[in-house]
Amino acid sequence: MMTYQLKTQAGRELYGRRKCTVEPVFGIIKQVLGFRQFLMRGIQAVAVEWKLVAMAYNFKRMYAMATG
Repeated sequence: MMTYQLKTQAGRELYGRRKCTVEPVFGIIKQVLGFRQFLMRGIQAVAVEWKLVAMAYNFKRMYAMATG
């Protein structure tokens, strides 16, 4: 399925957009914010921790957009 999609022009464009939308966010969270592993245990605790990391990223981005 994926091999066929990558052979078409539309499939290549769609796959190319994939790396320019979401994946850099995870790289920034890991590299800039230094978030490499969860400190809490359990699904609920990890979900709360991830929400805090996402909020920190969003606040950092909003500040950069407002001052830049």
